[in-house]
Amino acid sequence: MDRTTRLYALVEELRASAPRPRTVAALAARFEVSTRTVQRDLQALMDSGVPVRATPGRGGGWTVDPAMTLPPVRFTTAEAAALAAALAATETPYSGAARTAYQKLMASMTGPAMEAAQELAARIVALPPRTEPAVRDAVERALTDSAVLRLTYVDAAGRESDRVVEPAGLLTAGGRWYLIAWCRTRRAGRGFRLDRIAAAAPTGEPAGFHDLAALLRGSVAADAVRPAALSRG
Repeated sequence: MDRTTRLYALVEELRASAPRPRTVAALAARFEVSTRTVQRDLQALMDSGVPVRATPGRGGGWTVDPAMTLPPVRFTTAEAAALAAALAATETPYSGAARTAYQKLMASMTGPAMEAAQELAARIVALPPRTEPAVRDAVERALTDSAVLRLTYVDAAGRESDRVVEPAGLLTAGGRWYLIAWCRTRRAGRGFRLDRIAAAAPTGEPAGFHDLAALLRGSVAADAVRPAALSRG
């Protein structure tokens, strides 16, 4: 069993026994490797973000949170290549998460699927994002946590204004990304181009719910639809 296969199998072994912990010795016997190899594998899983953890003391051992992990997913070569290419080309928003997802995907594949994915990803280049990393991170957190955001925004005429907004979603159009939000300052739905947001800071206040489609109604983006890859079949 190669190491990539063993890492997958190790996570599944911990998922199957959760919440009961498994000792390093038991895992070593299960996979017919040394305890040192198991310890290195567990450390590699932790380093890659897999939620494995050790419980010390009598009756302790290693566990994984099954709610925070996914069972093995088998991709065709074409599917793996398409996913790798899409993740490799993602720049903003959520580009950081896309990069780590790409690394995990590539680490999980072997053989023709990995080679095809690497070959296709190598053909894709992307211009560096114009959005400041701090702004992008603040927008990502606000959307994920449904939190109110304070913005410094520069409009097309170069005028700067301070806004307090309640994020509703993201819109991509013409190669640009827009934060769609309820603007408390203007008391209306507004779209903010990410590369025109000069500063963004979370307020720590929970945002109210605002339907994305409702905020877009009456705008030039009223007919916007979810990307096919994100729509349920």
